[in-house]
Amino acid sequence: MSRRLVNLTLDTLGDLPRPCSQCVFWELDPVSAERACASGDPGLEKEAWVSQTLLEWGSCGKLVYVDGMPAGFVMYAPPAYVPRSMAFPTSPVSADAALLMTAHVVASFAGGGLGRMLVQGVARDLTKRGVKAIEAFGDAKFGEADDEKQPGCVAPVDFFLSVGFKTVRPHPRFPRLRLELRTALSWKSDVEYALEKLLGSMSPETLLRPVRPATATRSVES
Repeated sequence: MSRRLVNLTLDTLGDLPRPCSQCVFWELDPVSAERACASGDPGLEKEAWVSQTLLEWGSCGKLVYVDGMPAGFVMYAPPAYVPRSMAFPTSPVSADAALLMTAHVVASFAGGGLGRMLVQGVARDLTKRGVKAIEAFGDAKFGEADDEKQPGCVAPVDFFLSVGFKTVRPHPRFPRLRLELRTALSWKSDVEYALEKLLGSMSPETLLRPVRPATATRSVES
């Protein structure tokens, strides 16, 4: 079972789940985002944001593929590129940090270590660029059916805590969390553990398929 980590580009943007590839929650301020969704083309706005950020700042997202299938993604950027980052009660993001805007793992691949793999990829990238930490706004009420105002593109607090983030500014709904990059880079690789979990959930018939060499199971940054 191969796992591959690649950068988000205009070519791979289409591999995001369709609702995510059309979402401009983070990329535009609240008024502009509402206007784009009501009368414009949010997909084009998303593409324009990715293009501008890639040109001016560099890589701003990672996707992970499992056996060639898109299985999850994260997006990140300096807070100056993310208008929505100032709209939270726990804003602003610290000056020495990049903002991890959103993270998503496809449900059928959840629990296999892909979230940590994505965050490790972000940590390696940002460390090379001199960034000291990643911060994120988490949703402490993610998934509550009675909350009509839930922004689905704000990842649950539990996800960030599970991959090593710590709360730096508490809030009952949108705490701000932080991950020091030196901590993220000290993690041991969990690829083998994740593969064991994934293989354990497969049927005997599937397990009879030829297995690729071990080197093909390790993540590779593009």
